[in-house]
Amino acid sequence: MKTVSFDELTSLVGQEIGVSEWVEIDQARINQFADATGDHQWIHVDVERAKKEMPGGKTIAHGFLTLSLIPMLGAQILRITGVSRGINYGSNKVRFTNMVPVGSRVRARQKLLSAEPRGAGMQIINEMTIEIDGQERPACVAETISMIYK
Repeated sequence: MKTVSFDELTSLVGQEIGVSEWVEIDQARINQFADATGDHQWIHVDVERAKKEMPGGKTIAHGFLTLSLIPMLGAQILRITGVSRGINYGSNKVRFTNMVPVGSRVRARQKLLSAEPRGAGMQIINEMTIEIDGQERPACVAETISMIYK
């Protein structure tokens, strides 16, 4: 994990910050996400049907489940000291570029695209790439926007 102060953050703009640990996407996590969002499409939750009808014979994680891992995985990559609070501000672009079959391991790779003062805080934009262990093509590439405050 890389640690920088609020005031040093701008020195990292344009750099790859690092990668998170791998996390396994199991069926329990997929089912919990389906329950939380109401998205029970069979490709995510029907293991028996997926065995017969899905490429690879497995259920797949929701794209938005993959996206929702960014805060957890990002916290393993970069720690900014001197911050009282941070908020998700949105995304400029999100692309789901590969399926995440149940049992896969994923991790995040973070690149800091910008860090600009905004009022009493700083707006930071990161490119977050969610990689799948053993796959060349990532699961998701997202340009995320956050606000942090001293």
